[in-house]
Amino acid sequence: MPDEGPEDYFWDDLLDYIEEDKVVPIIGADLVTIAQDGGEIGLYSHVAAQLAQRLRVPASALPEAFSLNDVVCSFLDNRGKKEEIYPRIRALLKDATFAPTACLLDLASIDGLKLFVSTTFDSQLANAINAARFGGQPRTEVIAYSPSDVQDLRCDKKSLERPVVYHLLGKLSASPDYVVCDEDVLEFLHAMQTESRQPPLLFDELKNNHLLILGCSFSDWLSRFFIRLAKSQPLSVRRDQMEIVVDAKTAQDSNLTLFYDHFSYNTKVIRGTPAAFVAELARRWRERHPDRSAGGAAAAEAPAVAATDAGQMQAGAIFLSYASDDLEAAQRIKTALEANGLDVWFDKKRLEVGDDWDQKIRRNIANCSLCLAVVSRSTEGRPEGYFRREWKWAVDRAEGIADEVAFIVPVTIDDTPAYEAKVPERFKRNQWMQLPGGQVSAEFADRLKQLVRDYHKRQRVA
Repeated sequence: MPDEGPEDYFWDDLLDYIEEDKVVPIIGADLVTIAQDGGEIGLYSHVAAQLAQRLRVPASALPEAFSLNDVVCSFLDNRGKKEEIYPRIRALLKDATFAPTACLLDLASIDGLKLFVSTTFDSQLANAINAARFGGQPRTEVIAYSPSDVQDLRCDKKSLERPVVYHLLGKLSASPDYVVCDEDVLEFLHAMQTESRQPPLLFDELKNNHLLILGCSFSDWLSRFFIRLAKSQPLSVRRDQMEIVVDAKTAQDSNLTLFYDHFSYNTKVIRGTPAAFVAELARRWRERHPDRSAGGAAAAEAPAVAATDAGQMQAGAIFLSYASDDLEAAQRIKTALEANGLDVWFDKKRLEVGDDWDQKIRRNIANCSLCLAVVSRSTEGRPEGYFRREWKWAVDRAEGIADEVAFIVPVTIDDTPAYEAKVPERFKRNQWMQLPGGQVSAEFADRLKQLVRDYHKRQRVA
């Protein structure tokens, strides 16, 4: 049966596990709310209502408290085409900006948590982590699963250098690569049963850590199946890790809690709202770590950012090379890629050229995962420039890299033709990308994320 209220020893144990980096929170739609009319409503209730209007689904065809799945089913009942739904939802949310609410900010402030798994397709969790830990800077890495494009963690959880949000059921896009209805959930989980379509590093973390399942509100059999899939063994087998389930639906389902009581001894169902649970957990974390509040966590990151501006670069970051006249476009590229969870470094101190600075730039090019070279009318008009030194050093490193391995990624920000550009010959062997004015497409960001993951895989093997 669900606990009436956790005892102090429960909280102490959970805090200990977080300190030991042995907890993975799994976030559901019930935890994602937005401010509206002086209060808060569920983001997905808001999306469902807006989608019903855009699809012209009448209120009479929907239950009183309808869900996104209800809207999809009603639309399909009226001969609607399912593939029309995904771009409509993306259009609803792509330009929407919602400030993170207290619940997600509380969770994000617990800086002992590194890896977050989301069963939603929105960006609210990553936004909250960035707000709580990095002063709003897009430092959180975001990864999304799709049965047709299996993405994994870059490394095991203990080796993560910054927080990661993994969207297990896909992330918002114009394509049907994320879950909007019950059938999508079924297809995603079915795909994950196949070993070749599992992200192995992520599944190792789900198996070997305590799971804090917050606001997922899975149905009876989906809840059982989800935990069975995560743990990769029969639930009745005794294990060292536990699952803490906090959502109203599970607590009120007597058949499900009876199943856990008899067959899944390590699953603990907590009565109460996920928001109240998170608020209490964050309060106790702050009491135990008064020097590691949200402000403290953000401040702890500040020296690293300052050091990066001073010439240091995190190993495996993307090196962005550009002409000074293209600074605005380069900054736009950097900001967009960082918003997609990528580390990007570029030289902001071009007036301090000298032997020491040269060595720092060369060292950064030697340690980067990719060299992103911005080609433009500005570079074409400058036969000499510091960026040409950077290009030469990147070509020197590329000579020691296999031809089939991407390292130099040339991009044009205007109408400069690749085949006529005044660039090293090595550049012309590579696939060029067009980013007009420095505008980064989702496809380009996804390609770079895959190339960076490939780089880290090679580093682990080396």
